[in-house]
Amino acid sequence: MADNNSSVPTHLGLILDGNRRWARANGLTVAQGHRQGYKNLKTVARAAIKHGVRYVSAYVFSSENWQRDRQEVRDIMNILRWVLKHEVKEFHKENIRLRVIGSKAKLGSALITAIHDAEKMTENNSRGTILLCLDYSGQQEIVDSIKKIAASGVAPEDISADMIAQHLYAPDVPSPDLIIRTSGEHRLSNFMLWESSYSELMFENKCWPDFNEVDLANALSKYALLERRFGK
Repeated sequence: MADNNSSVPTHLGLILDGNRRWARANGLTVAQGHRQGYKNLKTVARAAIKHGVRYVSAYVFSSENWQRDRQEVRDIMNILRWVLKHEVKEFHKENIRLRVIGSKAKLGSALITAIHDAEKMTENNSRGTILLCLDYSGQQEIVDSIKKIAASGVAPEDISADMIAQHLYAPDVPSPDLIIRTSGEHRLSNFMLWESSYSELMFENKCWPDFNEVDLANALSKYALLERRFGK
């Protein structure tokens, strides 16, 4: 949990919603919408780090998204594989760490290898961290945490909230201070359910590809004015 007096969120969560709607509105294919969505993530994440954000988590593909059209899923996976194999070099030059969190249960071997190599390349980078939430489900993350605890032989009465937090996908990363969701939807959609218990939530009507650096700066300015009490 970040210092509640900080004017800049330590950890920013982004729910990237609206790529398909943006594509339709602009006469483009769904694949082109997702490609533009990634380009915008690259821009916004870099801008957030310049503002002093240490961690940016992006909800790029939920576990529920496997139910989408097969071609759309293939297109998204191809984009992610390209990012992890090629775009990662740019992040590495900028001293930015890249991590992928999620179950990874349904990812192909080529993508798993690309994830491993990208994380290994950037693991010592210290300017900021971008976490791609891929094949991610907040509910499943909690289930997986409890399974790990149970497998270690801990008695049910000894399981605590701190113990569950220590077994999440990225236990070393502080909880999101601010979560922004685009495209006018007002829900978390299974994003970081455990970690978001005291996150500030902001909702933007723009589709994700139209959310720009000015919108980010405005959101961070609003955040700076908040008094965060964490239930106190």
